[in-house]
Amino acid sequence: MGKYIVRRLLWLVLVLFVVSAITFIMMRLVPGGPFNTERGVPPAIIANLERRYNLDAPLIEQYVDYVAGLALPRITDSSFRRSVAEDYLINIPLDFLGEGTALRWMNFGPSLTRRSQTVTAIISDTLPVSMQLGTAALLVGVLIGVPLGIFAALRRNTWGDFVGMGVAILGVSVPAIILGPILQYVFGVGLGWLPVTGWGSFAQVIMPAFALGFAQSALIARLTRASLLQVLNEDYIRTARAKGLHNRTVIIVHALKNALIPVVTVLGPLAAALLTGTFVVEIIFGIPGLGKFFVNSIINRDYTIIMGTVLLYAAVLVFANLIVDIVYAWIDPRIRYT
Repeated sequence: MGKYIVRRLLWLVLVLFVVSAITFIMMRLVPGGPFNTERGVPPAIIANLERRYNLDAPLIEQYVDYVAGLALPRITDSSFRRSVAEDYLINIPLDFLGEGTALRWMNFGPSLTRRSQTVTAIISDTLPVSMQLGTAALLVGVLIGVPLGIFAALRRNTWGDFVGMGVAILGVSVPAIILGPILQYVFGVGLGWLPVTGWGSFAQVIMPAFALGFAQSALIARLTRASLLQVLNEDYIRTARAKGLHNRTVIIVHALKNALIPVVTVLGPLAAALLTGTFVVEIIFGIPGLGKFFVNSIINRDYTIIMGTVLLYAAVLVFANLIVDIVYAWIDPRIRYT
């Protein structure tokens, strides 16, 4: 398992390199630039801005400079001062080498449209909020979807099955952009139980987490039902029942573990999407997350924010899939990695 994890981490480096190259090329092929506005900007000013941010250099040089600033760590002394040009995501003090000495890594560069901010600062400020919302939404999806799918599978073609799958279809059919305002009107305006917008307290998490996680719970419920029904028809389940085991033991010990393998598979990319921010829900509930910066960076052609958020999403996605593979071995002892 250890060799497998190391090999996957090495593949992570290659994946991030390929993603960064493709993203860098594609965003430069799109017409327009970060300094173009509807009212127009004099060519001389655009030229000065491009010179300041090294955008007038050859593309290969720009790409190498960006990757070097992001991938190569740097050891600094007490003379280092954080600036728009140099702002690192990881800062590890190395006081044993001298007071003020630190290892600094991952400089995402300055924002081209928010010129007083760095991409590192934007990620540091907004990613924790998006991760909190994503974690809460993922818990909602799992805690609703898995029991609902099990309930429907064990009562196949009965009213319980029809009700469970009806709830799942409702979750798939009603997107967060519709469910969010409905929750705000009912529980925020009408009943006054929960705050309509904002972030920081547990009460402010409930509605956005449910609006974001309910659709995912519908997907998980349908997948859990289908997978469990397939497992219940396997020979080893019939053998376990023939031995006289209690039905609850057969379901929990023998059937459920194997039935959850497809569910765990979709939880990897699902967790990556939720943890890195969801633009619609963050806008509806006024949540200061990362999603809006990702969308606005594409609209504004902010190259550094685009690169930073895409690479962040790719890294989270690869790590989530790695965790899924590790969980496979725990769920099914027959799975081995070498």
